[in-house]
Amino acid sequence: MLEVKTASATYTLPASELDIDSVSMQLGQNVSLQDIKVEIEIAKPSANVVKMVENAAKTGDFAIMVPAVEFVINCTCSDKMVNVSRFNSYVERTVAIPDGIDRTKITTGIIVSPDGTVRHVPTQIIQINGKYYAKINSLTNSIYTVVSYTIEFSDIVNHWAKDAINNMGSRMIVTGMGNGNYNPDGDITRGEFAAIVVRALGLETGRGEYKFSDVKATNWFSGYIETASKYGIINGYNESTFAPNDKITREQAMTMIARAMKITGLESSLKDNENYTVLKGYSDAEDIADYAKSSIVSCLKTGVVSGTSSNTLAPKGNITRAEVALIIERLLEKSKLI
Repeated sequence: MLEVKTASATYTLPASELDIDSVSMQLGQNVSLQDIKVEIEIAKPSANVVKMVENAAKTGDFAIMVPAVEFVINCTCSDKMVNVSRFNSYVERTVAIPDGIDRTKITTGIIVSPDGTVRHVPTQIIQINGKYYAKINSLTNSIYTVVSYTIEFSDIVNHWAKDAINNMGSRMIVTGMGNGNYNPDGDITRGEFAAIVVRALGLETGRGEYKFSDVKATNWFSGYIETASKYGIINGYNESTFAPNDKITREQAMTMIARAMKITGLESSLKDNENYTVLKGYSDAEDIADYAKSSIVSCLKTGVVSGTSSNTLAPKGNITRAEVALIIERLLEKSKLI
C-alpha cells in the first residue's frame, strides 16, 4: 500500500493497482523493477486549470466547496516516463474540507476533464480526528474538486422515492425531464439506463468507437454506451444491435446492475443451486430469462434490488425512473462508495 499525505489531501494506492509489468514494457523491455522510480504528486492545478474549473462551475450551476486538487502518478527510468492514470479498481483519495465550509451542503466530488466537462465521482463525507474530509473513490487520476449542487424536483414532493431521486440528482447521476420535473413513474430506455450506470460509477465517457450499428455518434448516449460496453456492463441483443431506445425491463436492468457490482467490488458469490433457493419464493420466477437468473439473484442477495412485492419480481415488466434512482443509490451505498 502506497500512501502520500499533504496538509490538505491523502492519496492511498494499493500496490496491486500499479501494473509494473505494463509500466516496464512501456519503459523498455530490459528494465528491472528496482530501476523504476514511482512518483506520486498531489498538487494545486495551474492558474489556467483553476480558471477552467471556475468556468465549469458557472456553466454547470454548482458551487465549488473545496479548491481543486490534481493527483498524478509517474513512473520513470533513465530518460523515459510513463504516466499511470487508470486503475482496475477504485482508488481512494481524501480531501480536507476547509474550516468555515458547511459540509452539509456538499453533494459530491467531481472530476474536471481537460475540455472543461465535469462528471460525478463517488464521494463520502467522513470525519477523522475531529476534522471533515471528502473521501473520493475513482478509477482514474485527474483533477478533483468538491461541490454543492442541490436538486429538488418539483413533481416528487410526496413520492416514496423522493430522497433517493434528489440525492442522485444532486450527485449529477440522474437528470430531470425539463421544467424542474423528474417524472418518477415513467419508464426508462436502455440507453438512458446505461448512461445512469456509467455516471454513477464515475466512468469517463467514450469518444468515438461505436460497437453497435444502431448507436450513432450523434446520439447523446453514444459515449455512455461505448463506455458501458468497454467495462462489460452491457451487451447488445446481438453483436451489432443494442436497441438504445427500447424500454428497459427489470431483468435487463438487474443484469446491468450485477455487472456494475463487479466493478464496485460488491460481488455476491453464488453456491450450487442457490439460484433455485433464492428464487423459489417468487411466483413469477419461471418468467426470468436464463441469462438473467444469476444476476437477479446477486441483486437480491446484496439487497440492491427487491421484488415488486414479497413474492413477485416482474422480470419482464418495465422499470420506473424512481426505481432506478433507488437502485443506483443502494448500489453505491452498499459498495461503500457514498
